[in-house]
Amino acid sequence: MRAAIRDTEIYFDIEGAGLVPDGPVMREKPPAFLIHGGPGGEHGGFKPGFSPLAEQMQLVYFDHRGQGRSARGDKQSYTLDNNVEDMEALRRHLGCGPIVSIGTSYGGMVAQAHAARYPEAVSHLVLIVTASHAGFNARARQIVAERGTPEMQRVCAQLWAGELDTEAKLRHYYDVMGPMYSVQYDPAAAAVARQRGILAPDALNMAFAPGGFLQSYDLRPELARITAPTLILAGRHDWICAPEFSEEIHRLIPGSTLRIFEHSSHSIRADEPAAMLAAIAGFVAGRADG
Repeated sequence: MRAAIRDTEIYFDIEGAGLVPDGPVMREKPPAFLIHGGPGGEHGGFKPGFSPLAEQMQLVYFDHRGQGRSARGDKQSYTLDNNVEDMEALRRHLGCGPIVSIGTSYGGMVAQAHAARYPEAVSHLVLIVTASHAGFNARARQIVAERGTPEMQRVCAQLWAGELDTEAKLRHYYDVMGPMYSVQYDPAAAAVARQRGILAPDALNMAFAPGGFLQSYDLRPELARITAPTLILAGRHDWICAPEFSEEIHRLIPGSTLRIFEHSSHSIRADEPAAMLAAIAGFVAGRADG
């Protein structure tokens, strides 16, 4: 499905009914927006891993402008601020009240900014393997220099130089970096998932290349404005959004909860999927296991 909002067209998909029979009444499930990372990725990476959450919430997946199945346009419009405003416009377009906002990696950056700028629009905030400022880049460079192979170091240099300018180069980057993204990396499964995915190098380079917006953004001054209950999930072995950045977010969002997954890297959904889903479901339901 597609929504013509602002100056673009956003692709979205919905999993699960919003209104379900529950004994003598019809029960309304909360809408949950799942916000994908990258930039340069798309929502398909959430499927089917997050599908069990549809038992509790109505899941709304969407692709950021210029990515996935959403419309392409002026590359200069591929910014964090526009992604935030697109997300809010989509929420209003769909007629949603306060949403459960679940952002992973770059999607967590969008989710932080959205929850800070539109606090009334978010009932629960879940931030997964993310960071609140550009300092994560320097730390990631340090980690890949310490832990990475020469080929990993080479493709990461291409990332920060803005040289991953074709889908083939971007797919090669993920092939090489897979073992850094996931402790339980399965090359065959990852290859199948990448075949299904749509990659957008322009969106990636607008963020990571020299002068890109992820080289200078800083959401820390905004985080105190977040009023929604917040759950922060980090991977102990994450190389690109190292856990200290989640710890920092936890200090800056009043009343937030932090959980570090000891056997995960950047892809908790691949390394410890059952525990991750249980944490999110418990948090939204208000249970102690969240």
